[in-house]
Amino acid sequence: MAQSEDPVTIKKYANRRLYNTGTSTYVTLEDLATMVKAGSNFVVYDAKTGEDITRSVLAQIIFEQENKEGQSLLPITFLRQLIRFYGDSMQMLVPRYLEVSIDTLVREQEKMRTQMAQAFGVSAFGPLEDQVRRNMEMFERTFAMFAPPFVRREGQAAEADKGNPRAPEGEIDDLKRQMEEMQKRLDRLGNKEPANEAPESQESAIKEPGSQERGGKE
Repeated sequence: MAQSEDPVTIKKYANRRLYNTGTSTYVTLEDLATMVKAGSNFVVYDAKTGEDITRSVLAQIIFEQENKEGQSLLPITFLRQLIRFYGDSMQMLVPRYLEVSIDTLVREQEKMRTQMAQAFGVSAFGPLEDQVRRNMEMFERTFAMFAPPFVRREGQAAEADKGNPRAPEGEIDDLKRQMEEMQKRLDRLGNKEPANEAPESQESAIKEPGSQERGGKE
């Protein structure tokens, strides 16, 4: 989307109100979000100190958008990895990497929109959601390549847990009981004796070899 050459100046006052000097009206974060989506460029200054606070205001807009139901764009895994880069030795590389990655994503998305519009008409943009989701997954995987080693190991362990979910405790207890029952059956089969044989007969059977010796001596 094209952006205007001269950015609109927004002033933020102590009462947190935002003033658009271009239209001489007070605006909200939602209004600024609409301006961004429309391709309008703006900068935000603290009305008292003159400090450029554009970054923090844009972060507030993202926060507001993420809190809207069905509007979330940033996966939890991505946010955690991003937080880990603060204070890391690779922190200086992250902003440029994110800029290049998001530019690539935008160009690819616009290309898909054009192709879909030419092939199916203006309203046929539903399948783009799946394409964008795949692009984001690819972006996350690529971004993870730049994560510190311990972060990658943690992510791999998490994926392994997803692929091999632990069995509920109830199922484990059932398996233990079944194994114990099978062991008992095996023990009974190994020590199986005739059902009608009395204990005395068992004792005589044990003494029988001695009786045969005495019979042999006689």
